[in-house]
Amino acid sequence: MRLRLGTRGSRLARLQSERVALRLRALGHRVEVVTVLTEGDRRPNPSATVPGGSLPEGMFVSALERALIDGRVDLAVHSAKDVPLRPREDLVLAAIPERADPRDALVTAGGGACLQSLAPGATFGTDSPRRMGFVRSWRPDLRHRPLRGNVDGRLRRLGAGEVDVLVVAAAGLDRLGLGGRIDERLDPEVVPPAPAQGALAVQCRASDRRVLEAVARLDDPALRLAVVTERLVLEATGGTCHAPVGALAGVSHGRLWLVAGAAAPDGGERHVVRLEAEPREAEARELAAVAGGELMEKVVSHVA
Repeated sequence: MRLRLGTRGSRLARLQSERVALRLRALGHRVEVVTVLTEGDRRPNPSATVPGGSLPEGMFVSALERALIDGRVDLAVHSAKDVPLRPREDLVLAAIPERADPRDALVTAGGGACLQSLAPGATFGTDSPRRMGFVRSWRPDLRHRPLRGNVDGRLRRLGAGEVDVLVVAAAGLDRLGLGGRIDERLDPEVVPPAPAQGALAVQCRASDRRVLEAVARLDDPALRLAVVTERLVLEATGGTCHAPVGALAGVSHGRLWLVAGAAAPDGGERHVVRLEAEPREAEARELAAVAGGELMEKVVSHVA
């Protein structure tokens, strides 16, 4: 089958999409990768033009969804954490095929640092309220500087001395071949990662059965359950991908486990939940509801 695979134009997005394309080609499909310019790609510093500095949910997804609906592409590859919690009814996430390291990471210009060894008053760069809150909860002396843009751009600004340390997703660095730049991969109970961070999501038209069947062969059921659980935590707290809520789930030894947390942006309040259940969707929903309710009570409702 000939498949047109839509991707964003960034270097990281293209690398991620090529990974999916390779797997589809190995199944005998002819895959053409089609670059679609998204609103997030169109602005070099998109959140600078948005009140409050937060990117609208779905900014990196909506153009690819339009390309699917218009029939310009047959499937699209997203970073799963960017996919809105309430997807369009005419589109479906047909596969969650793989995940890189979901943790957040610290990167310094000189290397060899960790969260506890950073100099007093050091400046850390991130555009994430979640990262900002959790880092400050452990190191209230650190100073935050909003820092946006792609991974390469952030590394250049680190090298120029604009900040002392970056807090970024380990997955992006690893996929770009820059994992060696990482000083410390942060424990999920120290800084719970963004829900679905590091996972890829493949989206198709709900009515296109042939494409759905082809793509479904890439799906990892255990990974899908983990990602669904994490996104349910975010939904339970009423959040978006910019909320100060983190969650990481997985299936091991026959159990579904979940670490979820929330932190006030100033680091003054922080709460982390650790739960387990049977690895089924009904139990995942209950697990996420319990975690979300606890986070709402302890943190989220206080900082909304």
